[in-house]
Order: sequence, then structure tokens, then C-alpha cells
Amino acid sequence: MALEVITNFLFLVLIVIILLVVGKTIKVNNEWEEAMILRFGQYQRMAGPGLYWLIPIVDKAIVRSKQTRAIGIEKQSVITKDNVTVSIDAVSFIKINDVKASIVNVSEVFSVFKQYAQTTLRNVVGVKDLDELLSNRHEVAKEIQQDLESVVNQWGIDVERLELQDISLPGDMQRIMARQAEAEREKRGVIIASEGELQAATNLKKASDVLSESEYGFKLRQLSTISDISQDQSNTVVFYPAESLDTSLVAAGLAARVPKAKKEKTSDI
Repeated sequence: MALEVITNFLFLVLIVIILLVVGKTIKVNNEWEEAMILRFGQYQRMAGPGLYWLIPIVDKAIVRSKQTRAIGIEKQSVITKDNVTVSIDAVSFIKINDVKASIVNVSEVFSVFKQYAQTTLRNVVGVKDLDELLSNRHEVAKEIQQDLESVVNQWGIDVERLELQDISLPGDMQRIMARQAEAEREKRGVIIASEGELQAATNLKKASDVLSESEYGFKLRQLSTISDISQDQSNTVVFYPAESLDTSLVAAGLAARVPKAKKEKTSDI
């Protein structure tokens, strides 16, 4: 009985050892993963998606994901070329395209990339004027991306895209820019209004020339104007045909409203 218990115990121990050995020997990579195999610390081979074998104790696998990931570049204060302090942050989208380089050439690849991206952003923005930074932010981001790629490609990293997220200005600078924008809007409004008046005056002159050449056009225009005025009930329109007015009566009426000069009293001496 005791021998049977010991035999069963040893059998269980053997099964556990086999499972542990198999677990250390058989590995599986997902579709987006790749592993670098080291044997006694030296590069042996690369293993792609699916099953691969390791020799226990002898081999070691370092796995990297090749999926695109977003790396945030924390907000930092940067002085532009025209001595304006701005707070700026960004986000970069990167992926590992060379697993071996990302392991052999750099330690903690994503942490190192983030620090280098912060330095590159500060260097590029520091040689730009504020107006250029605000109006051409896409071009500035592209320049930062190109500077990054020239170095991080050696680390097996591909920078797919970089975008500037937020550019914060000091409060006094925001007020100045707001007043400048308002003045620019007012300027455009005055220009548009003056162009409209010029166009209206030109059209009125053309219309006047056309009416002056027509025998009845001017009178028809007069009637149309009177019709427009009479539509408002608050207006009272008195119309006298010019042909029915007596010139002498008009003159008499005007003379009647002209105040007469007062006669000065003279005293006998």
C-alpha cells in the first residue's frame, strides 16, 4: 500500500515536471507579435506568429508587439523665435518594424522614444515664429516627424504620424490676438461695405443714363416710387401734377411766406 502511494506521488511529480518543461519549450506568438530567440545570451533566430520551440534553460525569447501604438508627448513650455512662451503637447503614432533593432540597439525603446520626441519638439518649435507655428502647425508637425525618423529608424521604430494637439498662449497674448482678429474683421467689413456702395453707385448711374434716354421712363419711375411710399399707411402723400400748377400762384405763395422787412421809425429833429 505504501509503495503504491509513493509510486502515484512520483508519477504526479513527473507529470508536473513534464508540463513545466513543455510550458518552457513550446511558445506561441499572436499574429501581431514577433520574438527574438537568444541562446546563451547570443542572437539565434527570429520567431514569427504561431508555434515555436525553445530549449529550456538554454534559450530565451523576447517578444515585441508590432501593432501601432499612440505615444503622448507631455505638455511643455517652449520659447519661440520671437520670444513668446507657449505650452505645447503632441501625440505620435509609432510601430516597431524591426524587432531585433528595438531590442539590441536601445534599452526600453518606448521610454527613450518619448524623451527624444520631447527634445525634438522643443528644438523645432524654438526656431519658429508664433505666427508660423499657429498658421502652419501641420507643416511644423511634419518637420518634427522627419527629425524623429532620422534617428529612431535605427531603433527599429517607424513614426507613422505626429500631430500637435494643443498650443496654449499666455493670457495677455490671447487678448492681443483677439483684438487683432477683431480689427481685421472690422477692416474686412468696411472694405466689403465700400465695395458694395461703389457697385451700387455704378448701377445707379447706369440706370439714370437709361432713364434719361427714355421719353416716359423717368415718369414711370416717379410713379413707381410714389406707389412704394403709399404702401405705408403712416405716410401722407400729396401729389400735384406739374402741368396744373400756375407759376404766378406758386410765386405768390412763396412770396407770402417771405417775412417783410420792418420799417424803422424816424424822429424829427
